[in-house]
Amino acid sequence: MSSKETRTELLQQLKLDNQPQPKSGVSVFSTILFAIIAAAAGAGVTYYWFSSQLPLSQTAQPPKSLTTERTEPAIVMLQEVDESAKEPPANENPELSNVILNASGYITARLVATVSSEVTGLIKSVDVEEGMQVETGQVLARLDDAIARTNLQLAKDSLRAQQARLRGVRAEIVEAEKVLHRVSNLEGGQYSSEAELTSATARLESAKAAYATTLAEIDVAKQRIDIQQEILGNHEIRAPFAGVVIDKAAQPGEIISPGASGGFTRTGICTVVDMESLEIEVDVNEAFIGRVTPGQAVMANLDAYPDWDIPASVIAIIPTADRAKATVRVRIKIEQRDARILPNMGVKVAFLRASESTS
Repeated sequence: MSSKETRTELLQQLKLDNQPQPKSGVSVFSTILFAIIAAAAGAGVTYYWFSSQLPLSQTAQPPKSLTTERTEPAIVMLQEVDESAKEPPANENPELSNVILNASGYITARLVATVSSEVTGLIKSVDVEEGMQVETGQVLARLDDAIARTNLQLAKDSLRAQQARLRGVRAEIVEAEKVLHRVSNLEGGQYSSEAELTSATARLESAKAAYATTLAEIDVAKQRIDIQQEILGNHEIRAPFAGVVIDKAAQPGEIISPGASGGFTRTGICTVVDMESLEIEVDVNEAFIGRVTPGQAVMANLDAYPDWDIPASVIAIIPTADRAKATVRVRIKIEQRDARILPNMGVKVAFLRASESTS
């Protein structure tokens, strides 16, 4: 029996050891419960803060006085804009009220030329640069003229030969005249046959024919000299009129030919423009060409100087229309010359009323 009691006591001790400790169980549960309570409290505080801020931002409205002060200036501004649209400012250009048509075009030159050579040759020198002022007849370039000079010398030598021959023919005529005179005037028993007389006459006529031929050949030789001098002169390329060089297209050592079609052969030396011949050309829609008349006053403004008003007038209306663009070309004279006006510049023009042009 003692052993049985002993086992019972041991079993009871084992049960007590397997059961959780009261103190440790209470501590874990308390910790979890405290964490849940703290999280709930934090969420409540956060919700309360956001809920308290949201209504303030949504319901905050400015006072009626502030709203009125903001809207009234806007109404006044609109009224001022409307009034200004009805009445132009006092400092506005009065000429704008006389404009009946606007157009755009370009500055063009009536006198412009690409200077070339009449003969094919090697360019020996070019004596101009872009922007240089040239006068009529000024040498712009020179070609190699060695062959031309030789041909001129040959023509002169041919003339001298013909002149020498002419002197010989004159001597023959004098001799033939003496023979004929002697033969035709034989007297005192001297005998002269008809054959001798005929021969002397023919000799004289032949000498006279040779004389006339030599004179003609001398004239031909003189003309050949003139031609060779002209060809030699063509080896100096000169300015056809006074103007400004706007483009240089050739250099020494290149070949120039007026009939060149490609390759390395140049067709021109430079381009010269007469700045005094500048004018304006614009395309006007054919639907409004009735508003333009010759002599009509025009106000022009260059795209490069939009604030500069250039007085001008209509020169002519070209009597033909462009089918593709449905426009008519109008030439306009520039009344005020200025160095700032350059060829091919863009320009806008305003055609003024006829009454303005006659005043």
